[in-house]
Parts: sequence; C-alpha cells; structure tokens
Amino acid sequence: MNDEQLLRYSRHILLPEIGVEGQERLRGASALVVGAGGLGCPAALYLAASGIGRLTLADPDRVDLTNLQRQILYRTDSVGARKVDAAAATLGALNPAVEVVPLAARLEGEALDRLVAGADVVLDCSDNFATRHAVNRACVRHARPLVSGAAIRFDGQIAVFDLRKSDAPCYACLFPEGGETEELRCAVMGVFAPLTGMIGAMQAMEAIKIVSGAGEPAGARLLMVDARSSEWRSVRVTKDPDCPVCAAAKIQASM
Repeated sequence: MNDEQLLRYSRHILLPEIGVEGQERLRGASALVVGAGGLGCPAALYLAASGIGRLTLADPDRVDLTNLQRQILYRTDSVGARKVDAAAATLGALNPAVEVVPLAARLEGEALDRLVAGADVVLDCSDNFATRHAVNRACVRHARPLVSGAAIRFDGQIAVFDLRKSDAPCYACLFPEGGETEELRCAVMGVFAPLTGMIGAMQAMEAIKIVSGAGEPAGARLLMVDARSSEWRSVRVTKDPDCPVCAAAKIQASM
C-alpha cells in the first residue's frame, strides 16, 4: 500500500484483528453482490469504502422513484438510469481504487457459475427465491462463502453459509427448494427503510470478516431482527444430510 492508502484505511489497520495483512487481503479480494437494491446498496458502499479490490454488482433493473426511500446509492437524478451504472458512478467517486464491474443482467446459468467461481465471497442481496437458490447452488458447486440477507416490512434476517467447510449447511438446508415458504415483495408489503441499511451493512461486515480473517463469521446461524421492538433472535442451522443441493454435491464430489 502507498501512503494515501495507508491513511485511507488507517482505522482498519489500527485494529489488531485486521492490521496491514488483513487490509491487503481485502485489497486482493473479489466480491460478487447479487442485487443492487435496498440490501445491495449499503453492502456495496461498505465493501468499496473498506477497500475490497474488485466489486462485481449485478442487477437488471433501472432506478425507480420508489427505490429512493431506501436504496442509498441513488439520487433523484438517477431515476431511469440502470442501477448498476448509477451505483458504479457513486462507488467510483467514493473509492477510485476499487474496481467496480457493473452487470445489468439477471445472473443465471454459465454466467452465474463463472462469476461465483471467480469471487472470494458472494453476497445475496436479491429479492426472490429463484435467484437465491440459483446463487446458493453455484456457491455449493464452487465452495464459495455465501452471505445471505433479506428484509421485508419490519423483519430482517441474515445468515452466513461458509461453503468452504464440508460440514456447513447451505441456503437450501434452511429454505428447501420447492418448499412452502411464502415469497413476499416490498412492492406489495412495504419495507422499513433503515432496516435494509442495517441488514446490508451486516452483510458487508460478514463478507469483510471472511476475506480479512478478522473475528468469526456468523456461520450456521440465522439471525433475525424485529425492527419494531429492536429485538434479535438467533437460530442454529444444521446441515441437512438429505439436502438435494449440498448433500448431493458432496456425493458427486466423492464419486
């Protein structure tokens, strides 16, 4: 790092758990953020501010006026622009040293596989189960740590699936594909604006811990918050030995 970078990241470097070595690991790392909405915006901001080396941001949508209540990468004059382009401009102004790769697409198939394989950590900031399960399958295939977040109404949740570990559960262990979990959308149910900032910032926090080696990631737990009462709950998540995603992948790898 040069003198300017040492000064920029000095508050991280002062932390013994991070130091110069951890900051260098951040600078050399690549993060994939899937979704540039209420969760992806604060997550991307903190990753860029913290000096992640490469930040790939994927979202097919354009900025809508209704987004501005919570999606803090955008401004009024961003309405109508592609989210990833507006986000890249904001992130580049915040930290020009970070390589921001904007992808105006819904990730799937080979493109998703390639991007997950090239990432050191994946943040699922999407808003639908189809994308979440597709991202989870790709993370299982390539043994990449997945930081998953969700927020609707006043309810938020975050979980870390460290799929580098053979005994770690995956997203499908908690929310099976084809299950009866109801899909709720902000456009119908509403969402408390600061809640998305809280969950997105926590996703960045967990991703930075994973990459830098600071602290312990919140693995094998589902953390849930009720923003109305500011109460948190923690639920242990165990690996499902019959999970059709991660258990099947382990069987195939051993064949």
